[in-house]
Amino acid sequence: MLSRIMSGSIRNLDREYDCTVRLLDDTEYTCTIQRDAKGQYLFDLICHHLNLLEKDYFGIRYVDPDKQRHWLEVTKCIAKQMKSQPPFTMCLRVKFYPPDPAALKEEITRYLVFLQIKRDLYHGRLLCKTSDAAMLAAFILQAEIGDYDPGKHPEGYSSKFQFFPKHSEKLERRISDIHKTELIGQTPETSELNFLQKAQMLETYGVDPHPCKDVSGNPAFLAFTPFGFVVLQGNKRVHFLKWNEVTKLKFEGKIFHIYANQKEIILTYFAPTPEACKHLWKCGVENQAFYKLEKSSQVRTVSSSNLFFKGSRFRYSGRVAKEVMEQSAKIKREPPEIHRAGLVPSRSCPSITHGPRLTSVPRTRRRAVHISIMEGLESLRDSAHSTPVRSVSHGDSFMPRSRSLATNASEGSAVISDEAYSPSDSVLPTPVAEHSLELAVARQVNGAPCSIEEEKESEAGTPSVGEAGDLTDSRAAVEGAGGASSLSEVEQVNKFVLSVLRLLLVTIGLLFVLLLLLIVLTESDLDVAFLRDIRQTPEFEQFHYEYFCPLRRWFACKLRWAGSLLINK
Repeated sequence: MLSRIMSGSIRNLDREYDCTVRLLDDTEYTCTIQRDAKGQYLFDLICHHLNLLEKDYFGIRYVDPDKQRHWLEVTKCIAKQMKSQPPFTMCLRVKFYPPDPAALKEEITRYLVFLQIKRDLYHGRLLCKTSDAAMLAAFILQAEIGDYDPGKHPEGYSSKFQFFPKHSEKLERRISDIHKTELIGQTPETSELNFLQKAQMLETYGVDPHPCKDVSGNPAFLAFTPFGFVVLQGNKRVHFLKWNEVTKLKFEGKIFHIYANQKEIILTYFAPTPEACKHLWKCGVENQAFYKLEKSSQVRTVSSSNLFFKGSRFRYSGRVAKEVMEQSAKIKREPPEIHRAGLVPSRSCPSITHGPRLTSVPRTRRRAVHISIMEGLESLRDSAHSTPVRSVSHGDSFMPRSRSLATNASEGSAVISDEAYSPSDSVLPTPVAEHSLELAVARQVNGAPCSIEEEKESEAGTPSVGEAGDLTDSRAAVEGAGGASSLSEVEQVNKFVLSVLRLLLVTIGLLFVLLLLLIVLTESDLDVAFLRDIRQTPEFEQFHYEYFCPLRRWFACKLRWAGSLLINK
């Protein structure tokens, strides 16, 4: 706490701060901002740097010293939002996924969304079956290295690039076969467009997972997509609510509630921390406003509680999806030049470029380490079944999303795959700071992407070298971030005490206001029976002559003195 106070004092002495934003192609944009600059200023600088007009789909993300993610609010001062010392470190990411990315007006926007979805594919956020995975990876190869050339691309060339958290030699051969035979002649623009169309059909398109636990203590991932609210649990998608079915989002402490208009459904989940729960709530409020409303003038300030003296208040600032598409249709300019980055080795954790795995590692060892998690994955859309949601039970599944969002009448268990949905390294964005070459080599030899702790430290601008764990530690960190199954007894007691104190303070405040109102009424000329009775009591007469009259004379004297000063001036 002392260090934060001191850091805040140091920041206040500076008039300008250095700020670094890592873009979607892993390049960095560095600038200097004024102390009172708002988020909109920095966001406009980046969009101008990228020559980006369809900018409403994007946002700036940062991680605080407590390893909690946040979206930079454009209406607030940047320095007041950041809890770390300058220089500030952030990332540009897709905040609102386009419902149909192939329908975006400008190619520069489609390219940036392509980079984001490619990142989602690598980090496990975009789940797909093996055939879809091979096709997506082949599109990436075609877009970034061009047609297959035997002179440039030796046998096993696709194995030097990692498009997924883990994959097998069989999948590598399938990627190479598609790239060699089916995609010849496709330009980067065409390959990226085909990639977007393929990814948009997947059930986990646009999923930015928030780790939580249900009321039974089972891990789950909550997400907001262009089509609604999704809960992924184990190898099932247990709930899906379209945006027009979601009526209210609430949170209190670590508890997150979703209200739906179907038979007054209430879903309850537990976030790891109150800060994570508030971030989840704010993301839900923004996504619901962006995708559901017709006009930005319909946006209202939302409270996390039904009581006026409790909870947080938040208002989405920006245009809604329909307005964004209408505005995009009016864009008339020469297409800006796009500088595409190819698949090249990366010194840090593979992200946008998804750097190649070390060629010095024996192939048999890679085979043993890179155990395929793509084998056996079933398509969410092909295997999910719909079952009406009745309670907070995680065993009931909800209807799958199709392109028409029609309800499937069949019932049954909505099995996604043989493997559980577990985006191990997607809880936080890709790190900004560069890691050492030795750390990257160790990670690639182990066949694992960077750990969660490394991503947290790097995103916060303080890369960790000595304290980073192995893959097991990374998995444990993710599960630890999965949240508590229920509030402990101590937390329940503290929660109850805080509620009682809050209620007591509000009650005292209301009584004080009522007392002042009663005094004003009794000292007025209102001729009411109960007021006359009060005026005739000895206690009121004593109060009137000993306290009220002197206080009234004092106020009158001060008012006359202030009036004389104004007249003299």
